[in-house]
Amino acid sequence: MKDTSPLGFFERYLTIWVALCIAVGVGIGVLLGDRMEVLSGLNMFGINLPITILVWLMIFPMMLQVDLSKVGEIGRQPKGILLTLVINWLIKPFSMAFIAWLFFSKVFAAWLTPEQAEQYLAGAILLGVAPCTAMVFVWSYLTKGNPLYTLVQVSINDLIILIAFIPLVGLLLGVSGVEIPYSTLVTSVILFVAVPLLAGYLVRRAVLASKGQEWFEKTLLPAFKPVSIIALLTTLLLLFAFQGETIIGQPLVILLIAVPLTIQTYLIFFVTWGAGRWLKLPHNVCAPASMIGASNFFELAVAVAIALFGLHSGAALATVVGVLIEVPVMLSLVALANRWRY
Repeated sequence: MKDTSPLGFFERYLTIWVALCIAVGVGIGVLLGDRMEVLSGLNMFGINLPITILVWLMIFPMMLQVDLSKVGEIGRQPKGILLTLVINWLIKPFSMAFIAWLFFSKVFAAWLTPEQAEQYLAGAILLGVAPCTAMVFVWSYLTKGNPLYTLVQVSINDLIILIAFIPLVGLLLGVSGVEIPYSTLVTSVILFVAVPLLAGYLVRRAVLASKGQEWFEKTLLPAFKPVSIIALLTTLLLLFAFQGETIIGQPLVILLIAVPLTIQTYLIFFVTWGAGRWLKLPHNVCAPASMIGASNFFELAVAVAIALFGLHSGAALATVVGVLIEVPVMLSLVALANRWRY
């Protein structure tokens, strides 16, 4: 039966609300101009605090569903973990480097100088080597993914980033002595994983003890669903407002950068989805695994691009475009995953 509630109507036309938020966000960014720096400048270790609060609101409903007492059961289904690791560390960085090189150096050679192509390629590589840490909890939540399994998948990725990020960046960019802003990396893991996980655990434990399982599942969890969606749309509005002037001022460049990044995102999703079906993973494991592979840890990518190439470099711009396309593209993949539910 179709959900006729106001929230059901809102979710059914989520694409329209996303488009409106993008348009309004760009308009606000152009209208306010430099005054947006008041919000965009509220950073801690390279992470924007207003966006962090909104991401918390998006992630918290997912963390409420995590039952830490069942962590041991993950070992009974190792294929989902292995799929995530293979896609994120053996396939995605190299496919991103190849697709970005193909478009920036060959397909778009008539519109880009060699210097621009090199800078945009560097930014794309930084995105490809940084698998998602925070937003994937939102995509998993929207596709009814297994919250505990998603947590383990993301946590393992976070640990591997600490070891593999620098060597992969050095290999694919052909540079040595890459300095990674570990303060950004560690702060992101704490803010986007540890803090909401602890909060979710404490609230879940308190509610189950006082209200019981039925009230928790039928009253509390549904109450947080609109909060998560509103936070998602507000995040989208802010991200586009922060970059409104850039989008209007360099539309062709934004488009050229967005094309290979979008192709890469869909490619990785379809490869992961196909492999997950071949491995006979349940939908609530296959869907978040595909989302983790497709999305990026853009906070880290942006911070490293600025540290290596400068705030106004082409590499930094490419990582920012990655931020701009991520939410709309990932929402389309959420819709696909839900349509293909099995």
